[in-house]
Amino acid sequence: MEVEYQVIAGSGLDVGFTLISPSGYRLVSDFRSSYGIHTVDSTEDGDYRLCFDNSFSKLSEKMVFFEVIINSQNSAGKGPDEWADVAVKESLVEYKLEDIRATMDSVYQHLERSRQVQTVLRAFEARDRYLLEDNLWRVSFWSCLNLLVMLAVAATQIYTLRRLFDDTKRART
Repeated sequence: MEVEYQVIAGSGLDVGFTLISPSGYRLVSDFRSSYGIHTVDSTEDGDYRLCFDNSFSKLSEKMVFFEVIINSQNSAGKGPDEWADVAVKESLVEYKLEDIRATMDSVYQHLERSRQVQTVLRAFEARDRYLLEDNLWRVSFWSCLNLLVMLAVAATQIYTLRRLFDDTKRART
């Protein structure tokens, strides 16, 4: 069993993580981590518990992406063999039925793994997009504030220079 998690949004981008076996033993424990990948041999049958802890950050909520991948050797080739009875024992085709099944199972496993990797990449992209949008707001806010300060300084300088030249004109006349 492979458990993968990543904090996508929230203050600090960190959570606590614990994986508990069906008998109550703590198998994996992370404290204040933003992502993690853990592989565990699931020797017990039953329900495993995934616990995400945000108690250290009570004021901010977090968005967490997680994925559980169960690698089972028996999962390949399950299901009814509806078309196996139709196949002829001695075929003119170069491949045997078992070879075709093995190839199809291999392709299925590779496609499933590709789907899982793409899901993880989508989570990374969502986290990066959230960070970029948050930083865009900060940059825009401080840029506007700096623009206002520059305009205020320019107006003050113009006012000061006009007052300076007005005073010298009055003094000469």
